[in-house]
Amino acid sequence: MTDTLFTNAKLINPEGGTVITGALGVTDGKISAIITDETPHPQARETVDCDRKHLAPGLVDLGVKVCEPGERHKESFGSAGLAAAAGGVTTMVTRPDTDPAIDNPETLEFVIRRAREAAPVNVLPMAALTKGRQGREMTEIGFLLDAGAVAFTDCDNVVADTKVFGRALSYARSLGALVLGHPQDPGLSAGAAATSGKFASLRGLPAVSPMAERMGLDRDIAMIELTGARYHADQITTARALPPLERAKQNGFDITAGTSIHHLTLNALDVADYRTFFKIKPPLRDEDDRLAMAEAVQSGLIDVISSMHTPQDEESKRLPFEAAASGAVALETLLPAAMRLFHSDHVDLPTLWRAMSLNPAKRLGLPCGRLAIGAPADLVLFDPHAPFVMDRATLQSKSRNTPFDGARMQGKVLQTYVAGHSVYKRA
Repeated sequence: MTDTLFTNAKLINPEGGTVITGALGVTDGKISAIITDETPHPQARETVDCDRKHLAPGLVDLGVKVCEPGERHKESFGSAGLAAAAGGVTTMVTRPDTDPAIDNPETLEFVIRRAREAAPVNVLPMAALTKGRQGREMTEIGFLLDAGAVAFTDCDNVVADTKVFGRALSYARSLGALVLGHPQDPGLSAGAAATSGKFASLRGLPAVSPMAERMGLDRDIAMIELTGARYHADQITTARALPPLERAKQNGFDITAGTSIHHLTLNALDVADYRTFFKIKPPLRDEDDRLAMAEAVQSGLIDVISSMHTPQDEESKRLPFEAAASGAVALETLLPAAMRLFHSDHVDLPTLWRAMSLNPAKRLGLPCGRLAIGAPADLVLFDPHAPFVMDRATLQSKSRNTPFDGARMQGKVLQTYVAGHSVYKRA
């Protein structure tokens, strides 16, 4: 007998690229049946009527910052886990840019233990590529893999020394480890708070050219060609970076690329009032770049959409724009913000779920992110049309630095399941 049967649901299948009305059965924490309306429903211990709302794989968020160890006042595994569940995120892939950095097996084991104790969703940690994320000496990649690291990255600390970067890539390649890079020329982008252009000049903000991202990606692609490493660009945000990315894929390099939900839904003009919640890294781009990113997601050139969830406390943000910390929380706004792309006809729902669930899962070798028999029953039930006004005071995160505060949005998460068990239900 089926444990739980979800009936009267619009099932989003990112692998098949379809949205169909039907039912889905869950047994022992895994998907056991996918049923069309014409097929008889099996008996179940519990039946959930989805009321023709959308049922999809839970989101796999690649690049979440949880501030343990070191800055627990900004975000803990408990608060991040609650925020993820409320946002339909069933797997958080966490970054190592903590204090201290996650660069040794002992710190990694602490993180895994804390996540297991406190978070209601799956948590998979990444580890630093170099010690202290300082770009001078690579970490013990083999030991960190054995301890549970799913990938390696220095986050926004670009490894400027190409010899060190090449050695790390070569060693990662020998172990089959995935490396995440941050495509950016560190010299050009140092101190930047905005994207260069007339608007940044009028606002008097230190700015960086989009070419800094293009130059950083060109360097990384050359190193991938040299070493044969598995590589994922964490954020591609400018149209100028897309041609080299496309060429690298056509040349057969083992490269994928992501972008953030903020770069898909906001642009450089949003910093007009110097609101520091809009200060992120890389800085928000021009509207032409935003549209190019949306088109690249729809075409599949950009593989992954992430929240790039970066909590910052009030003291870090209540500063002049240039001095304020970069970053925005987005675990709870990832899905409703993505609905902006759907309602504007830029990206359809199956493609969105390929980018937010299936592709990150595949890149990390995970069985989740799909509606398939035998896959984990990590699911999100949501209404893509439900309107609301975002109020940051209602967020589950300890830090509430969202650029969407006060924004009119569509798309409410109704319920989230991990391994078939409900971890969130909208009141």
